[in-house]
Amino acid sequence: MRRAVTVSLTTSAVLAGGLFAGQAHAATPVPSITAPGGFVMNNGTGTTLYGKAADTRRSTGSTTKIMTAKVVLAQPNLNLDAKVTIQKAYSDYIVSKNASSARLIVGDKVTVRQLLYGLMLPSGCDAAYALADKFGTGTTRDARVKSFIGKMNAEARRLGLRNTHFDSFDGIGGPQNYSTPRDLTKIASSAMKNSTFRTVVKTKSTQQKVTTKSGGYRYMSWTNTNKLLSTYSGAIGVKTGSGPQAKYCLVFAATRGGKTVIGTVLAAPSETNRAADVKKLLDYGFAR
Repeated sequence: MRRAVTVSLTTSAVLAGGLFAGQAHAATPVPSITAPGGFVMNNGTGTTLYGKAADTRRSTGSTTKIMTAKVVLAQPNLNLDAKVTIQKAYSDYIVSKNASSARLIVGDKVTVRQLLYGLMLPSGCDAAYALADKFGTGTTRDARVKSFIGKMNAEARRLGLRNTHFDSFDGIGGPQNYSTPRDLTKIASSAMKNSTFRTVVKTKSTQQKVTTKSGGYRYMSWTNTNKLLSTYSGAIGVKTGSGPQAKYCLVFAATRGGKTVIGTVLAAPSETNRAADVKKLLDYGFAR
């Protein structure tokens, strides 16, 4: 009698254990996001974790600047401490385009490293212009800028991205400046292999000492437009974007427990929607 009871209890325990184990490993519900386009992957393995219109081409806004930074950082024999003199053309450009600015001052000498901070934190289109002018080739500014954008497109091709094309260095372009959630995520994943890029995009704010035209110095203070860095535990980047066509975009990345999740949302209807979508996608990515 005692033996039969033991067997019965053991069987019940196995059944119960199996039931609870099944519940513990139940599939995490796929989130619903307001943005029309989204993509998430495991940055370590490249495994796709989520996709919504992941290969649909859309305007990218300032998330374009991820590629701008990537091209700069890929230059041979790059000297991050080389100084670039800020030209009036850069200032005139942001005024004419009503563009986001790093508030660079004409005549100041700013290092390449500082320009990368000005590019990625306050999303300075003046910093983007300065970098394109510096690292393009040609005898005129227009030629150098065109050359630099050509390098951006060459890098997209090198990465095997068939749904990405750039016609600007900052995202303020025409219909030929586009990418997709999947492609932008791949661009960011590749860029994050560079230690300087990682350091810049995870920085919440910085104060940089730059040389003035007269040989003195001033301090430039920049705050990251990516609020995810302060609102999501483990967030490490990457870049916001917005505009009339692009609406609200974010390429995002976070690391928890040794796992890095990276992804993109494009064309969210508002900044609030964008933030909510990204949190859902990161939570889902870490649960997978």
